[in-house]
Amino acid sequence: MFKQRVASAVVMVAVFLALLASLSATDFSLVIMLVVMVAGWEWANLLKLKGKVAKVAYLVLLLALLLGAASGLGLWGEFNFALSEKVSLVAVGLWAVIFLWIQGYPSSAILWSPKPLLGLLGLLLLVATWVAVAAITHSESGQWLLLLAILIVVLADCGGYIAGNLFGRHKLAPVVSPGKTWEGFAGGMFLQLLLIAGLIWYDPQLDPVALSIIILSVALYSVLGDLLESMVKRHSGVKDSGQLLPGHGGVLDRIDGIMAALPLFALMLPQTSAL
Repeated sequence: MFKQRVASAVVMVAVFLALLASLSATDFSLVIMLVVMVAGWEWANLLKLKGKVAKVAYLVLLLALLLGAASGLGLWGEFNFALSEKVSLVAVGLWAVIFLWIQGYPSSAILWSPKPLLGLLGLLLLVATWVAVAAITHSESGQWLLLLAILIVVLADCGGYIAGNLFGRHKLAPVVSPGKTWEGFAGGMFLQLLLIAGLIWYDPQLDPVALSIIILSVALYSVLGDLLESMVKRHSGVKDSGQLLPGHGGVLDRIDGIMAALPLFALMLPQTSAL
């Protein structure tokens, strides 16, 4: 399983880097829209919608919202950063509410588990994720900034996986995700510190305080995304969101941290220019 997981990760990284390097910001955003649609199908499965008609209808609604967002953002013209900031701000606020739901699970399930509400939650989070990707890639040095944002999430995930398996003793959220530990959380944060140190070593002119605030905040939010998907899967009684990615599960299993982290990173774009 570990070898399969590593092999799949290498392929995903290679494809991601190739697309990011070769496509324009608009074309890359459209490709990511397809990825979001796949994640939407998996979210529909977590909703336990009966029949393909209901699932297709959910996807059609998601696609309509994505195309509406693309039009509002001026994807094929001058990008509307003001609108993307508003969307990201709403998403960041929603993730703060989700944090309270995670803390209160299973009692909090009454607030978010009804299918209409959970379905709406999925639509909002997926669209906000896409908007964040589009905003980051259309910004100055967007390719490098998106790469940095993804790297933050990957390091939080890898650090948590490695340290959790080696030293994990104390459960982070035992009711929501018994496999996650405080030691794993610390491992993920430790890698963020190494990332901060590496970036400052590479460019001593970077503001270490601003850089630390951005990276650590985004890393913390990525953990929220991981915990939300674990909570929804636990409530739905499934282990993985899908089987599309060998060793990883579904697309949602790979982008859960990204869904929480990227809107916050996008909201902090003005701060990145001041580093």
